[in-house]
Amino acid sequence: MSAHWFALLTDKTCDSQLPIDSGGVCFWALQYTHRVAQVDRAVLLEVSQSLRLFGGEEVLERLIAQGAEELGVSSFARAPTGLAALACARLGQRDGFAEPLTKLLDRLPLESIDDVARHGATLQRLGCRTLADVRRLPRGGIGRRFDNALLLALDRAYGLRPEGYAWVTLPETFSARLELPSRVDNAMGLMFGARRLLLQMTGWLAARQSGVTALTLAWRHDAMRSREVGDGGELPVRTAQATHNLEHLSRLLSENLARCTLQAPAGELVLHATEVAPLLEQSHSLVPNERIAGEAVEQVLERIEARLGQGRVLRPVLVEDHRLEHMHRWQPLKDKTASAKAQLVAGPQPTWMLRTPLQLDVQNNRPLYQGPLQLLLGPERVEGGWWHRVKDAHGQRNLVTVRDYWVALSPYAGALWVFQQRLPDDATASWYLHGIFA
Repeated sequence: MSAHWFALLTDKTCDSQLPIDSGGVCFWALQYTHRVAQVDRAVLLEVSQSLRLFGGEEVLERLIAQGAEELGVSSFARAPTGLAALACARLGQRDGFAEPLTKLLDRLPLESIDDVARHGATLQRLGCRTLADVRRLPRGGIGRRFDNALLLALDRAYGLRPEGYAWVTLPETFSARLELPSRVDNAMGLMFGARRLLLQMTGWLAARQSGVTALTLAWRHDAMRSREVGDGGELPVRTAQATHNLEHLSRLLSENLARCTLQAPAGELVLHATEVAPLLEQSHSLVPNERIAGEAVEQVLERIEARLGQGRVLRPVLVEDHRLEHMHRWQPLKDKTASAKAQLVAGPQPTWMLRTPLQLDVQNNRPLYQGPLQLLLGPERVEGGWWHRVKDAHGQRNLVTVRDYWVALSPYAGALWVFQQRLPDDATASWYLHGIFA
């Protein structure tokens, strides 16, 4: 799975009223991914593992864009690497996937990456104006004349080296502070700043899979207040049940603020989540009612198919085939075609099978996968498929399989299922990873 990064600049704000709290942005971002980091006055999110959960790239980008605007972030971008996303955000280019990464970065100025910009004056005297100009310089000369951070940053931005960051961790409690840009004289005027704090809190709650049952909004009076009114005030709010819904909490807090009167102008807000409880999410079942006692599984599946439509529920049936990837097929639920009786396979079968076998590197005639593989058991010869014809872009072809399978041991990945293709005597057989034993 390719990486998918978002970068949100926290040194620029889309409004001149409220400052951006980088820590608060991180708390909010943790509801979308656990891989959140603060880098170079920005917040980076790696969301490749969350795309399917939130409904795809477009949906997740829309959610992040809406939240970022409410938090005051005016510039953000996405790209295949974190530093590329950060560079795009600084230049106002939101989509770093619109063109190949190398082509995108090559035309960017030196200021787009901090470790390159740090040596900008020297690089400009060498005739460098873009990142492409820097990459054309001899790597040995760059390493001797500049620090290693320059080459490392370039390699990470272009995806040639992995990016390693100190990921933000969730605190056990939530407390956020916001300094108001001007004095607020009435309680309802606090709601604009309070909503931003609520947005940070709901992100923290969602990441913890919890809801708040009690919160406290406190305010500090301006320094020019009279001595009689004290340092500030606070407003405790309770909810009927645990929730992290932003709109509900905003309405509830607004109703309570409408009944408050400030004793003096306020200049600072502090929000505390005083009571938090685990949030038990309801399972969104396809069947509207609970399963009736004694109801057969087939009847439950028929009810699901009635809701989804004819032919939308499939069931696996075994097929008499030696090739593991063809040992079953999917057919509609109501298709009563008898399945073939599956043959018992003599050798061990992996728990997880790769959809497409992964070709392995070979060193000294030994396959490599996270280190040299030790062949434990095999070979188990599998040959067949001459009867299996498919039609694709290349026309009609047979899916002939001629393989020798082995159980192999990787020093780090554990027990693997690998095979070697049987080729003519004058050819070198390739090794592939096909399954993993759990």
